[in-house]
Amino acid sequence: MVFAHAIKRFQPRGRAMVIAHREELLDQARDKIETVTGIRPDLEMADSRADEGWLKAPIVVSSVQTQTAGRTTKRYTKFDPNEFGLLIVDEAHHAAADTYREVIAHYKKNPRLKVLGVTATPDRHDGEALGQIFDSVAFDYGITDAIAEGWLVNVTQKYLSVMVDFGGVPIVLGDFQGKALRELLAQGNIIETIASDSVQWAGDRKTLVFSDSVQNAETMCEVLNRHCLGCARIVTGETPKDERRQTIGAYRDGRFQYLCNVGVATEGFDVPDIACVVMARPTCSRSLYAQMLGRGTRPLPGVSDAYPDAPSRVAAIQASPKSDVLVLDIVGNSAKHKLVTAGDILGGKYSDDEIATAEQLLKASPLPRDVAGALDEARRRLNAEILAAAQRQEALKLKARSKSRDVDPFGVFGMMRRTLGSGAPIDDEQRARLQKWGIDIPQNLDWTSAQQLVDEFRARTRRGLATYRQVKNLVRRWGMTEDQAQRTPFVEASRIMKILAKNNWRKPAGAA
Repeated sequence: MVFAHAIKRFQPRGRAMVIAHREELLDQARDKIETVTGIRPDLEMADSRADEGWLKAPIVVSSVQTQTAGRTTKRYTKFDPNEFGLLIVDEAHHAAADTYREVIAHYKKNPRLKVLGVTATPDRHDGEALGQIFDSVAFDYGITDAIAEGWLVNVTQKYLSVMVDFGGVPIVLGDFQGKALRELLAQGNIIETIASDSVQWAGDRKTLVFSDSVQNAETMCEVLNRHCLGCARIVTGETPKDERRQTIGAYRDGRFQYLCNVGVATEGFDVPDIACVVMARPTCSRSLYAQMLGRGTRPLPGVSDAYPDAPSRVAAIQASPKSDVLVLDIVGNSAKHKLVTAGDILGGKYSDDEIATAEQLLKASPLPRDVAGALDEARRRLNAEILAAAQRQEALKLKARSKSRDVDPFGVFGMMRRTLGSGAPIDDEQRARLQKWGIDIPQNLDWTSAQQLVDEFRARTRRGLATYRQVKNLVRRWGMTEDQAQRTPFVEASRIMKILAKNNWRKPAGAA
């Protein structure tokens, strides 16, 4: 819808070309563009050819594979770049690939061309920067913002009872290696348990199942149909195009509940009434998980569009037959690999600790739970823990300060105090000296008494006796009497301080 409106705006500036990598994306693009502009775009793909009539189509949609087809003369050469004012790349995270770069370079021979990339997941497994293709990010809108503003439904999550140890599965380009993952999930009754649990929790929700391999998708589909005959069908990249189109059409029409897919419904798959997503294809890739989750976050048609403000849209979604999407996840039992979860996708404004705590709350819940609510609760819990820890720390500081105030510096030195708060107040120079020497300053210390402490410290220094801090430690930590500590030479006191420091400020057993 976004780039359909962009095309409508740009039409006076020339023709528009939309490229994508999958037939379903092109079919959806044609429908949306026609809805917005009133123009049915021409299709350039395989045997379908644009510009066949005497009048050139103002809008063309084409697959990147078709554009780059041809051994000597590439098919994109039939299109004059100077006729096009706008080139749109759907699922633009693919744009750094060589085939896309080749097509984009052809149309950019027109210096006036504008290039717009559209994607819900602007990152790549291979780390190639999209900044090599696009100059800037024109607009960025997160899934949590869209949920909060009533454009997407809320996400609830339930962890299935399956525990799988992914520790032995290697990571390749940021995700599990395909063959090893397939073999792991095929062991025992993992797929059967996922299917049985999915039936239990999905209820009558229209459900999209993501599988890691054709083999495991077939097993999943078979087990689902055992529970309810004819409730599940399968589409994969190997499914013939006509059969795939018919199966997806039947799924849209609600003729069966579960669509098990392998790599077909990941990107741009637009079936708004999907209300449950089964992650039977665990992943370490945030972008892949976001794509899979996103297939179920659309509200029912017309629910959000009828209202001008976020609270009204949110209320309308809550009152609709599809108030949320239920995500069913496998529990990953491995410290080596962290599975991406719904909390990771919705947790953009939360810390790692908050996301991890929310994940624990979700796993512990016997019923499906609102992910955003779990994140908020995790934040409240951690904030409460931080506050309690800060309060404990402050209490310790107050106790230490109180203890410090209770220390009589005259008693430490074995002196008689001359006055008791009756003279002039202590001055800044006296206070600075006493603080520098670590001498405790009583609240009612006056100038005369402060000077008495200053003089005593200097006198002890001249006589080579232990400092104020040393005297206190000799009494408290070494066990000397006050009289012994006061008469201890500075050199001996320093030796004892080194011993205490090495022993975590405790007197070693047998030390003298």
